[in-house]
Amino acid sequence: MVDMATVRYKVIAIDGKKNKHNITDFLEDLAWEEGKGEISMRITFATRNGVEEGTHFKDVVKVGTSIRVLARHGSGKYVQVASGMVMVKNHVFQSRLHDHKYTCYDGLYNLQKSQDNFYFKSGTGTKARIKNVLGKWKIPIGRYEGPDKKHGKKKYQNKYLSDIIMDILDDAEKKGGKRCILRMSAGKAEVVPFGGNNDIYMFLSKCATAAERSYDISDVITRVRIVGISKDGKKSKAEATLDGVTKYGIRQRIYTRGSDESAADAKKAAQEILNESGRMKKGATVRSPDVPYIRKGDMVCVDIGVVSGYYYVLGIQHDAGTSSMTMELEPADKNKVSKNKVSASASYKAGDVVNFQGGKHYVSSTSSKGYHAKAGKARITQKNSSGKHPYHLIHADSKSNVYGWVDSGTFR
Repeated sequence: MVDMATVRYKVIAIDGKKNKHNITDFLEDLAWEEGKGEISMRITFATRNGVEEGTHFKDVVKVGTSIRVLARHGSGKYVQVASGMVMVKNHVFQSRLHDHKYTCYDGLYNLQKSQDNFYFKSGTGTKARIKNVLGKWKIPIGRYEGPDKKHGKKKYQNKYLSDIIMDILDDAEKKGGKRCILRMSAGKAEVVPFGGNNDIYMFLSKCATAAERSYDISDVITRVRIVGISKDGKKSKAEATLDGVTKYGIRQRIYTRGSDESAADAKKAAQEILNESGRMKKGATVRSPDVPYIRKGDMVCVDIGVVSGYYYVLGIQHDAGTSSMTMELEPADKNKVSKNKVSASASYKAGDVVNFQGGKHYVSSTSSKGYHAKAGKARITQKNSSGKHPYHLIHADSKSNVYGWVDSGTFR
């Protein structure tokens, strides 16, 4: 639990000689965000001019200076919540005062701004392809908890690096892999599943300032047509058609089957397109006091009137100046779209409260070593259908101590 009234921030600037400067006392504004549809974190802050440890402030923070944002609550230790490099510096003179404004981006910014060419052979895995891209561009790699599906041959010509990686992860998801996010953490790139955070923060009406719910069918895909390339390499041959919720009208997407892709795999990929884009988009926006540790891709629990349930964070803006934040959310439950209907992918989903019967819980969905947990009420927070222990439970009463991944059939 975070006592939001006790949240404190610190900003450290690291100059070209690796000297660290605490510039917190000079701050007049501080914010950072991970935007929806972007892979790089952006930090903005403003400072007044002055002298820091005998050095004029304008000579401490320059274009190219590394910035670290740290936060804590209560008597806890400061932890890093954001980092980046100064890309833009503005010197403002107003009312006889000299101020500076800065914009920083993390190490993934170069991937958003750079193009390259890649060719991958058939059968190479998701992990190998992503490491190939990041390694070529000397982006240090940290955690990789993403899928590792085999892909068909693929050529990227003059494509943005961020688009290449997103396409690889998207193709892996269409092949049944976990939905994942690429982000920077402690100076290293990491690929982690949506909702993979250990601490899930809950927001009630008393700790939120505003909430908004949205429903959108403007981009719904209702039909996917699978075509293959004929032997002459020119004509497209229709192979199959998958229909979704056609009551919204026919909005067709074409899926071209690769030369080394089976018909079954093509149908699976087409079905994933319907699962992802073939249903009404339900979103939410929540504004609340700032919890600086929440990141894009995390799961949160919300119970604020019109917004209730478990959600993934698609975008987040932290404002340290006002000690507030805004989250763009998407429901965490995933449905399967079949012909003219949307059906639940399983009888249990994230957010369900169940009666845990007792038994073992595990630190991961693939772990072989488990620990005893007592019976009692628990909430499903995550699901990994491909794991040995597919459900992650957190106890919901004082009787049980379950907090980990469990087997199917251990609750009802």
